[in-house]
Amino acid sequence: MEYGNEKFKQIFRELKPLVEQIAFIHHQAYHTFKPEVENLVNSKTIDSNTIEILLDQLLDHACNNEVLILYKKVCSYYWHINPEATTNYINYYREMWDNKNIEE
Repeated sequence: MEYGNEKFKQIFRELKPLVEQIAFIHHQAYHTFKPEVENLVNSKTIDSNTIEILLDQLLDHACNNEVLILYKKVCSYYWHINPEATTNYINYYREMWDNKNIEE
């Protein structure tokens, strides 16, 4: 079994830089999208297309807690404009990132 353990350690060492890079990209997304979220909310944008494009972009990075906060903020804002679409976006998040509902 020692061989399997060493192989696992080797794979982990090889993947670690990639995993760190992905985490960094998600973190950068927060700084990229934060001003866009603030602008959307402060300007009281009601254009569904604009809001949904931003939600789509945020969803790609919503595994990051900082980005998830932005995603929730836009969902809260959008709820008053289009509750049905917002419900869909909440479900999209759950399907993509919420692992609590996965049976093991």
